[in-house]
Amino acid sequence: MPFFDDSLLEDRAALGRADEMLRRLAQAGARIRTESDQAVDGLSSVADLPRPRAVIAAGSEARLIRAMLEPTCPVPFLAWPRHGLPGWVGALDLVVVLATDGADANLIATAREAVRRGSQLIIACPQPSAIAEHAVGRDTVMLPTRTGDRLAAAVVVLAALHRMQLGPEVNPDAVADSFDRVAEDCSPYVDVSENPAKDLALGLAEAQPLVWGGSVLASRASRRVAEALRAASGRAALSADAGELAPVLASVTRKDLFDDPFEDPPPDERRPALVVLDDGTADQLTSAEQNRLREVADAADIRVCLVQQTVGADLDRYAALLQTGLYGAIYLSIGLGRVI
Repeated sequence: MPFFDDSLLEDRAALGRADEMLRRLAQAGARIRTESDQAVDGLSSVADLPRPRAVIAAGSEARLIRAMLEPTCPVPFLAWPRHGLPGWVGALDLVVVLATDGADANLIATAREAVRRGSQLIIACPQPSAIAEHAVGRDTVMLPTRTGDRLAAAVVVLAALHRMQLGPEVNPDAVADSFDRVAEDCSPYVDVSENPAKDLALGLAEAQPLVWGGSVLASRASRRVAEALRAASGRAALSADAGELAPVLASVTRKDLFDDPFEDPPPDERRPALVVLDDGTADQLTSAEQNRLREVADAADIRVCLVQQTVGADLDRYAALLQTGLYGAIYLSIGLGRVI
């Protein structure tokens, strides 16, 4: 079982072995700016489109689009997980397709069906690509993509939907700036005492991560972060709502004061750590749930790792929480010696 070596977080050779992963995270803001520049013509054309009867989104990050639009969208919204389209979709509806790889057979079928039915179609995809060929039509708005970054494409699509007055304001430059700030704060060259991602890795060094986000967007970020932590550590990492996590935390017995702190516990006895993703949502329910989880964790002597971002628009805060968690996962894998 790998032992977490915190000295590796400041070791240039160890950090260098993760350079490709760290560099990709650091370039997230640049990818958003690239996709936004590519989509200038498409973004300028959507403001004149009529308001649709309903919006149907398909493809990568469709659920993020739903999380952003549902609270304020003036028309019904559906995230569609299968190929094709629901039977009721027609010429009065808007179909949004995110297809950054350009060759997904299910999304090609969805785009082709939207064109056949005469629906408005906004599609983010590479040009040229197989799906771009099937999406050509008089009611199609193309948002060309180049980077293959699903989140970057989603940011541009959200900006387009805002211009159609279907969703909240999304400024791609502001989201990119948020990514850049995280890249600076979580840089491998920033000492662990000032680096929130390295601090998160230290908090999870020997723990079983339980990840919670209170708002809709923070909850989505928690699922992505849990996936990254599982891949980084080879351990189970659970993302769930407060009602599911509280019983898990409550079932943990307090530490024995005489336990050897240097003994690596068996996998089935590894203590959990609670990772709280706080995006500043201050409604009463979210605050109460966070307080409840903290109280249960404190009663069981469980470490709480707080990742907080309370400044900026909704998507800016989501981006910062997600990116900090992804950096933390990479540093966890470095400390565990899993990056070779």
